[in-house]
Amino acid sequence: MIVLGLTGSIGMGKSATAKMFAEAGVPVHDSDETVHRLYAGKAVPLVEAAFPGTTEAGVVDRVKLGQHVLADPTALKKLEAIVHPLVRADADAFLARHRAAGAPIAVLDIPLLFETGGRNRVDKVVVVTASPDIQRARVLARPGMSEAKFLSILAKQVPDADKRRQADFIIDTGLGFDAARQAVGAIIAELGDKQGASRS
Repeated sequence: MIVLGLTGSIGMGKSATAKMFAEAGVPVHDSDETVHRLYAGKAVPLVEAAFPGTTEAGVVDRVKLGQHVLADPTALKKLEAIVHPLVRADADAFLARHRAAGAPIAVLDIPLLFETGGRNRVDKVVVVTASPDIQRARVLARPGMSEAKFLSILAKQVPDADKRRQADFIIDTGLGFDAARQAVGAIIAELGDKQGASRS
């Protein structure tokens, strides 16, 4: 099974691209969705112990937690030390399930793939990109987003140009989502051909 790491900076269209892989029948593990699930499950007692008062009715209150960690790098590292291993264990279980089921390709959708040293966990990397103008327009159209918040998020992410340099495949969603869908299909076909060649 080929493990494909899917990543891209904020506003690049990564989530939409992940859906395209799923629609094409490729199993996709979504790190963000996993965090949401953990915040209503396994992570709750650990987060409450580290940040008292940030959970309510058995669920992490993301707003309260954000107030603790967003402006405090030490607290954020403490939170990441709790959450990242849980997300990784969930992804490992996902891969084991699909490997056992004989899936030829599986996707790990990891927003901070390069930032968290995830490159060595995947066989190939797909970077989703768009021009800075498109990225900015998309992000600033989100509810509750400001220029300052956008710049703060960007500062924590590996620059898009660096991601593209390290990519095995690049999907430019600025060309339109039909073109992105075609690019997804081409990647799946290429990886399928490689698998066929390696078996023969």
